[in-house]
Amino acid sequence: ILGSRSLRNFCITWIMVCIALCVILPCQLLLRNQDQSTVIERSNNSLDMIEMSGFICGYISCVFYLGSRFPQLYKNFRRRSTEGTSYLLFALAMMGNTTYGLSLVLKMPAAESLQTLYFLHHLPWLIGSFGVLFLDIFVS
Repeated sequence: ILGSRSLRNFCITWIMVCIALCVILPCQLLLRNQDQSTVIERSNNSLDMIEMSGFICGYISCVFYLGSRFPQLYKNFRRRSTEGTSYLLFALAMMGNTTYGLSLVLKMPAAESLQTLYFLHHLPWLIGSFGVLFLDIFVS
């Protein structure tokens, strides 16, 4: 019962976060468009609210995506078996994470001065794709 209550609370919290993001992000987009129409100059290195929201969503996504594999790993460890695991699901997820991670790496700018900034901007998605790929190796 405790597990189902925790799961229910987690789901309710997650739904509230998603609803909040669905309200906040469009409002930020509208405000951003209004700011651009008044031609407010800003530095190319500064982060505006939309970009910061994207980073926050990226890191939250990374945490949930990586966290999604631990219940399966724990269950396999406790049972000392992988019985009932869909290997096709994990194989396709591994292929998807490999190609997604590689697409981010291969899209990296040629100029060395831009590579660090590019890497930092895409870090949560790189951690998510390659981190889950690493965990999927243990599941499979």
